[in-house]
Amino acid sequence: MVIECVVPELDGGRYAVKRVVDDNIIVRADILKDGHDLLAARVRYSGPDEDEWRVVPMHYDENADQWAGVFRVDRAGRWSFTVDAWTDRFGTWRRDLQKKVDAGQDVSSELLEGAELIDTVARRARFGNVRNELRATALAIRDVYAKPADRIALAMNPALHSLLDVHYSPPDLVSYARELDVWVDRERAAFAAWYELFPRSQTDNPARHGTFASTALALPRIAELGFDVVYLPPVHPVGISARKGPNNSLAATPNDPGSPWAIGNANGGHSAVEPKLGTLEDFDQMVAAAKALGLEIALDYALQCSPDHPWLTQHPEWFYVRPDGTIKYAENPPKKYQDIYPLNFWCEDREGLWIACRDILSFWIDHGVRTFRVDNPHTKPFAFWEWMIADIHEHHPDVVFLAEAFTRPKTMKLLAKLGFTQSYTYFTWKNRSRELREWWAEMHNPHALEYMRGNLFTNTPDILHEYLQLGGRPAFRVRLLLAATMSPLYGIYSGFELAENVPVRAGSEEYLDSEKYQIRVRDWNAAGNLNGDIALLNAIRKVNPALQRMDNLAFRPSENEQILFYTKTAPGWRNDLLMVVNLDPLRAQETVVTVPLAELGLDPALPYVVEDLITGARYSWRGARNYVRLDPMLQPGHIFRLER
Repeated sequence: MVIECVVPELDGGRYAVKRVVDDNIIVRADILKDGHDLLAARVRYSGPDEDEWRVVPMHYDENADQWAGVFRVDRAGRWSFTVDAWTDRFGTWRRDLQKKVDAGQDVSSELLEGAELIDTVARRARFGNVRNELRATALAIRDVYAKPADRIALAMNPALHSLLDVHYSPPDLVSYARELDVWVDRERAAFAAWYELFPRSQTDNPARHGTFASTALALPRIAELGFDVVYLPPVHPVGISARKGPNNSLAATPNDPGSPWAIGNANGGHSAVEPKLGTLEDFDQMVAAAKALGLEIALDYALQCSPDHPWLTQHPEWFYVRPDGTIKYAENPPKKYQDIYPLNFWCEDREGLWIACRDILSFWIDHGVRTFRVDNPHTKPFAFWEWMIADIHEHHPDVVFLAEAFTRPKTMKLLAKLGFTQSYTYFTWKNRSRELREWWAEMHNPHALEYMRGNLFTNTPDILHEYLQLGGRPAFRVRLLLAATMSPLYGIYSGFELAENVPVRAGSEEYLDSEKYQIRVRDWNAAGNLNGDIALLNAIRKVNPALQRMDNLAFRPSENEQILFYTKTAPGWRNDLLMVVNLDPLRAQETVVTVPLAELGLDPALPYVVEDLITGARYSWRGARNYVRLDPMLQPGHIFRLER
């Protein structure tokens, strides 16, 4: 007997596939055996911290020529499963017996064979009452003085079949060659809207440093906009040596706050907080305030140090030391980061360094943080991430890791396989119809979706794309609509809602007066803000199941490349959405879109109604081809919900 082509399986079982709490895991397999005997199969699975296996039956799907079984995962953590198969001797016997009965043939021999099979099960049954019942049944089937019809009816009794299936121990049971893993995350790991802010800018005076307390006061506004996660750049003490000034200048005044990614000074390192932000107690109160609003605080996990970090004196061997004795600072030519020293993860004291890095996470987990945005994970060893994430998840399976991995596609995907819950992708740079289609096919194809979850950030403190610089407010509305509807995970960096789009210089993606190097004070209700758009889209996302899934996006034909048309549906035609977006932020565009009538179960001869969830307008459409016109100055796109 051969069991092969088991799904879900990732890279031969080397890595775990990803799912979310309350998902149904559909297991499929090809099960083959010579001859004409019937087969039986089951999925054997266990959840986190379970010592015993549970089983569910598999059934043969004639249409797919595969066996399939389903089990539900009801909590976060690592689940395992495999497939067992065996010859269904009783099913085969019943089938052959029924065929001969239907043909009017003598079945005396078949009844005796069946009685022997029943006796075999009786001898191995654990419970005395079951043994007695089976032996009595076998004796009755052997009774040549009884009516043949009664013996046959007894042999075909469904209750007997159930009893045999439960207590039979097949001698030829075969298990799949390996046990496969499923990593199960909590719901917010797969569906959430992120908002990034700098706590030091939560102030009404650029000369006064924001605090954890002032950040707590800013959270209600973010909650009202409908966000779920508030991501904070590093909150640790900021280095003094080589501190950067405004716009990444090398000359900083004593009042310049410096880059928060230059971590560490005399006040401590990664397990301390910048004194200007407050105390650890203040941080705890901010986390509690967020929780009360239904928000979650995410922290930046940046494994790098300023020249003043305590590790420089305590563990200089953890850094890259040049032949002249100086410590190597970070570079990404032409960019230089004189205020940041990278860690040498393959130093001689690798074990000590790795444990220290893990303990940073444990410290903040103890302070209520369950989500971490990881800075540049592709510049650290793969082995470190696999070990560290697994170690944290063993004790805290609800922790979420977002990889800021702007790197090659294969590296980005490998990090996801190694355990990262979510990942930044190239969305920030994909603005044309063809680019978006090709990017989605590469990063979110069915195979990649087994382990990859793209978090679509519209902008970051490092990335102000030319599209936003030149397209103005309409461009921001377009990108917001795309991010919020293409993926269940998306995020914005503060200032996006004000359409901030001035670069430090032409051709640069850096912001002028970047918040990375100085405090920014904003009027969140300034004219032209996108608060209404954001709140509406987040509300739409929360009540439409189709927008809460990653695996259901399908691009559809549009006769104008400037207008992107895609659909998202929920199982069972419960929630069918049609998104039409004008990618040109400067000009009105029109097109004819082709609705997939057959896939949506629509009769081509009958009209149907679509409601725009953005405006509330309702339209009666007929047939597959329908006309759409979008003026970006008025409305960047539609979210049509099909009414049935």
